[in-house]
Amino acid sequence: MASSYSESYSDLDRPPLSARSLSRALVTPGALWKRVEVLPETGSTNADVAAAAATGEPEGLVLIAESQVAGRGRRDRQWFSPPRAGLTLSVLLRPGAADPARDWAPVPAARSGWLPLLAGVALREAVIRTTGLEATLKWPNDLLVPSGDGDGKCAGLLAEMAGDAVVIGIGVNVGTRAEELPETTGLPATSLRVAGAAEFDRDPLARALLRGLDRWYSGWREAGGDAEMCGLLGEYRRGCSTIGRTVRVLLPGGGEATGEAVTVDGDGQLVIRTGDAADLRVSAGDVLHVR
Repeated sequence: MASSYSESYSDLDRPPLSARSLSRALVTPGALWKRVEVLPETGSTNADVAAAAATGEPEGLVLIAESQVAGRGRRDRQWFSPPRAGLTLSVLLRPGAADPARDWAPVPAARSGWLPLLAGVALREAVIRTTGLEATLKWPNDLLVPSGDGDGKCAGLLAEMAGDAVVIGIGVNVGTRAEELPETTGLPATSLRVAGAAEFDRDPLARALLRGLDRWYSGWREAGGDAEMCGLLGEYRRGCSTIGRTVRVLLPGGGEATGEAVTVDGDGQLVIRTGDAADLRVSAGDVLHVR
């Protein structure tokens, strides 16, 4: 099935990914990743990985879809990308389980909120390394690159609990053409190609991203989930373009707040100075950069 699919694609700008090649590079002794699969099409990689978690799949599964027809972002927003135009993947992590082979103790559940931010740091590094673009992070789950007179969103991340596991989904617009980008109500959508990346090959991006995830996750586990101790907090702050901006936050309960985003704290919360006596600390919500 994979062979006929690989031979039948017609868009030479968008070659298929090779599960065999990626597995050879990433599933190595001592690595986090234990299995890499590439599907021609699926509804949602997050849903597929969550289903695998429910059957006892161990930590380290990577599932990549060449086409995702029912992808979701935060608040059940749709995430669509033409076949082979984006890098769409989900990974399975079990931070609450001990790993005696690596001398990892279980990470307290309260610290798992750092995982989508950790994935954002790994993604930013991978994009900068493979494309040279000046990528930044918009708290809590978007990757921005220069687009026109400002920034555009080229990637989103979604972390979901699946029983005692965590599934992290990442969707990156890589080779998407300008006319294929969706209309948005917030920041404009863009892709690495539209932003001017010299290369928009998904294979090296996937390798850099997954190796970065392995490195940052391993450091975070070794530090017992302490983001400051493992350097994650400092790296996130350095790459976060939300810090220092005036923002409007739409809170989960329906309220909203406006103020200056002054930092991200040790719990991964966005700290907003609103003019009240105490700063507002936000752990979830939609953040709008006010120009």
